[in-house]
Amino acid sequence: MLINPPDYRNDTVLPLPLEVRADAWAVDAACSGNPGPMEYRGIDLATGETVFHFGPMHGTNNIGEFLAIVHALALMQQRGLKKAIYSDSYNAMLWVSKKKCKTKLELNDATAPLHNIILRAERWLATHNYTTPIIKWDTKRWGEVPADFGRK
Repeated sequence: MLINPPDYRNDTVLPLPLEVRADAWAVDAACSGNPGPMEYRGIDLATGETVFHFGPMHGTNNIGEFLAIVHALALMQQRGLKKAIYSDSYNAMLWVSKKKCKTKLELNDATAPLHNIILRAERWLATHNYTTPIIKWDTKRWGEVPADFGRK
């Protein structure tokens, strides 16, 4: 999704506010119902391109936000990238900092696959160090995070 770059920036094709870093990825999740079909993705803020997308699978929005951050961290580390991550989810950022997804999503046949992915993400956080800045996206000042699915 390439758009003409804004005339006030030369580091991105997106119309980002000047205080937002372009050397970053933005992540977001969407969920139809809670719980319900959940998906998440990461967008490169310099190019506007989707870096990763996962889902849909049965879950919650908060789980998707958490997994999106961990996915971005792991992918950046795997690729040797030094960028920042923007998320609009305070809960997900807190869960990542504590290395634990504090979901109350019941474990049953429908949610077991997602619970396995959560365990894998928690294991990654417990066994890897990272210095990637995770920055709170200020929706009130900057509008929706570029990774938003636009379904509100």
